Amino acid sequence: MDKKFDIIIYGATGFTGQLCVKYLSKNANDISWAIAGRNKDKLENLKTELSLNVDIFVANSDDHEALDEITKNTKVVLSTAGPFHRYSSNLVKSCVKNSSHYVDITGEFFWIRDMIDLHHEEASSKGVRIIPACGYDSIPSDLGTFFASSKVDGPIKRIESFHAGQGGVSGGTTETGFSMGDLKLGKKMNDPYVLNPENSVSKEQRSLGSDTVGLKKNKLINSWTGPFIMAVSNTRVVRRSAALLELNQNGYGVNFTYQEHAFYKKFKTALLVTSVTLLFGLILRTPIRKLIRPLLPKPGEGPSEETMKNGFFDSFFTAELDNGDKKLFRVHGKGDPGYRVT
Repeated sequence: MDKKFDIIIYGATGFTGQLCVKYLSKNANDISWAIAGRNKDKLENLKTELSLNVDIFVANSDDHEALDEITKNTKVVLSTAGPFHRYSSNLVKSCVKNSSHYVDITGEFFWIRDMIDLHHEEASSKGVRIIPACGYDSIPSDLGTFFASSKVDGPIKRIESFHAGQGGVSGGTTETGFSMGDLKLGKKMNDPYVLNPENSVSKEQRSLGSDTVGLKKNKLINSWTGPFIMAVSNTRVVRRSAALLELNQNGYGVNFTYQEHAFYKKFKTALLVTSVTLLFGLILRTPIRKLIRPLLPKPGEGPSEETMKNGFFDSFFTAELDNGDKKLFRVHGKGDPGYRVT
């Protein structure tokens, strides 16, 4: 089936969606694209504000016919409309139905599990690519691991990654985090291998692949390490990628394990940030979050241009091979990792 557009951005009027629209307007002269969202007036205003010569598609997340109109007309849907468990489930379904590839910037791994269960088999049979988590969570982790594996000879026993960065947060991301407190996720939140295909995890992997919470000194990168707020999503994405590669006999190693941490040069900083991170995680699971939510960015809001310009991320990957050798790799970027780099 011929498609009119190469890309349609769904959620184009949100904070991250607008950044994507601005990027395409300046850099996409050789592709055809359009914008989509739930509010026609906001889409028209965005088109006028940026002097865009693009088509507009209006579709609520529960309007199956309108969503089909989007997916029938594009090769790829780029969704920036979060929380994704709230706004993108039917869009993924429509993409599979109408053979349109799908990418997004979610970090909602529990929702990714739902999409796998609902659509993986049909999407695979049709050659449709459904690729969530294509933002800061979890591209540096996933591709950093893949990059490290491509630079070593022999099976890898274990990769650990260590992350630092600076940037802001948008209202959509904030809303996603707070909305999770209303969901009954149970085992999905606690299973380190929740995204893995069935029967793809060995006893050794499960014993060594648990989430980490403590502080410790890492001599290889000469830093203190602690829990990374995005690790709960990133680790599960990396483990799924590793398992899928292994199923295709192109994996990192039969019993490959992956863990992820934040790193800090000073112990005091590590202790402070770790304490705040753990406290915030607890707050999200209690009714207190409803009192705090109004004080934080609202959907459509986000970091300033200066904040995005001055942001950065820095990630180190240590690869331990089956033969005992260890290698160190680095992935880094300039600009706010969640917005400018994404």
